[in-house]
Amino acid sequence: MKVVVADKLPQRGLDMLHEAGYAVEADPALKDDALVDKVRESGAQVLIVRSTKVPRAVLEAGKLSLVIRAGAGYNNVDTAAASELGIYVANCPGKNAIAVAELTFGLLLAIDRRIPDCVQAIRAGQWNKKGFAQAQGIHGRTLGVIGLGEIGRQVVRRAQAFGMRVVAWSRSLTDEGAKELGVERAADLSAVAFAADVVSVHVALTPETQGLLGSDFFASIRPGTIFLNTSRGGVVDGPALKRAIEEKGVRAGLDVWNVQPSDGVAAFEDPLGALEGVYGTHHIGASTEQAQEAVAEEAVRVARAYREHGKVPNCVNLTDRSLATAGLVVRHADKVGVLAFVLQNLKAANLNVEDMENIVFLGGKAACATIRVSQAPPESLVDELNAHADIFGVQVTA
Repeated sequence: MKVVVADKLPQRGLDMLHEAGYAVEADPALKDDALVDKVRESGAQVLIVRSTKVPRAVLEAGKLSLVIRAGAGYNNVDTAAASELGIYVANCPGKNAIAVAELTFGLLLAIDRRIPDCVQAIRAGQWNKKGFAQAQGIHGRTLGVIGLGEIGRQVVRRAQAFGMRVVAWSRSLTDEGAKELGVERAADLSAVAFAADVVSVHVALTPETQGLLGSDFFASIRPGTIFLNTSRGGVVDGPALKRAIEEKGVRAGLDVWNVQPSDGVAAFEDPLGALEGVYGTHHIGASTEQAQEAVAEEAVRVARAYREHGKVPNCVNLTDRSLATAGLVVRHADKVGVLAFVLQNLKAANLNVEDMENIVFLGGKAACATIRVSQAPPESLVDELNAHADIFGVQVTA
């Protein structure tokens, strides 16, 4: 089985792919048409990327059956096209969480203590202790956390260590979950904005979160609030944030941007970057050696599981709602042709198989297939299956 690695991966990760039995072609420079050509020419079944974009043209080019995003977010992969083409998309969640949480607090402290401004003044030969000594400090202040995946949780732990009160919002956060984390549960995003001295954003970019933090949110944010985004630029309405910076004195620490180059070295044009009060970094949240080693190991684990068992850990594009309305539990002899007979009869009855699992009993003489189908099977189908000599029994489930 072949794998193409289209971004820089630690050598240990490449070695592990070889050890897992993959034929590896690695080229960090693969982009656009070159990536399409490589996928087509190599016949690779697996593609591993970090920031490289994977559009439909890449997915359709060859024999890909799995794309692994070596990181948490996966908005650089056309998951809709992958789903149409039956290509798995997997990510490596949580493996860079500590690195991103560390940068989040680096930005917070840099803004509160104006560290970059201090450095710039010192390098220019200027001493201004009186001006730079003015800082609020973060102990006892309120941090509003938006999104409580692994990164958000790591940020919560660090905030608590700094003695901060934490107010959090997540679609999945319950009162019990908030109590377990030691945070206060906000009813909505506006409640976070009203309560927080500092807001930190940690949500994935999806169609539902595109522009999640817009005019209503920034209308509610308090003057002078520190706003941190180390997730994805697209979750924030850039013009709304710009108005909050200019009109309310909001200071922003941004590692991600709405207008962000896809190449590692390029001109930077996002208008937020030029604003006074914006402290920016180059989307480097996950870029520590520790994080990259951990992400590479997880990417290899996903690839190995797929090669050895045909199953994909961390798959992000499987339906979360089965279309099945009924099921069949078929106990049968573990012989060639028995399941084929079952499936042929399902086809004849115009029943689509939505999902299926077959497990074998100890000794290898018998097995049990659980088959979820599009609609309830007719009694005649059940009778036909039960009449087969190698089928021991059929049960219809809801």
